[in-house]
Amino acid sequence: MSPVRVRLSGEGETIALGRALAPLMDRGVALCLFGELGAGKSTLARALIRALTRPDEDVPSPTFTLVQTYEGALALAHFDLYRLGDASEVDELGLHEALEDGAVIIEWPERLDGDLPPDRIEVHLSHAGEGREARLEGHGRVRAGLGDAFLSAGLDEVT
Repeated sequence: MSPVRVRLSGEGETIALGRALAPLMDRGVALCLFGELGAGKSTLARALIRALTRPDEDVPSPTFTLVQTYEGALALAHFDLYRLGDASEVDELGLHEALEDGAVIIEWPERLDGDLPPDRIEVHLSHAGEGREARLEGHGRVRAGLGDAFLSAGLDEVT
């Protein structure tokens, strides 16, 4: 499946996209969130985490801790690599172990120097007019289900 581009007119649609991606998350799957500061990565991550845990889950940003873990039916780890000095430091954070135990969300995955998990959803968020645009691309075993995710969220594809 080729990348899908969707328009996100506001925070509500970013949240809807995060919820719609939740069924694709499974052990060994990574959600990789690319985008500038303020593009909506944390909003999307928070929505996905709450969809996989509880709607009122406290979801602090892992900007300073670098990783935050959540327990639910699926173990989930949220990595924020913005402050990562070198890609080799990711081993100390336990990214590979987290993928063995459950699913992961990675903000700033470009800090991994291309060493991305094979089963992943890439979401590239960018500002577009007064809203945002998300370009989604599935890799590995999540590739086929990606189109259904954005359709279930009721989002408009950009043509």
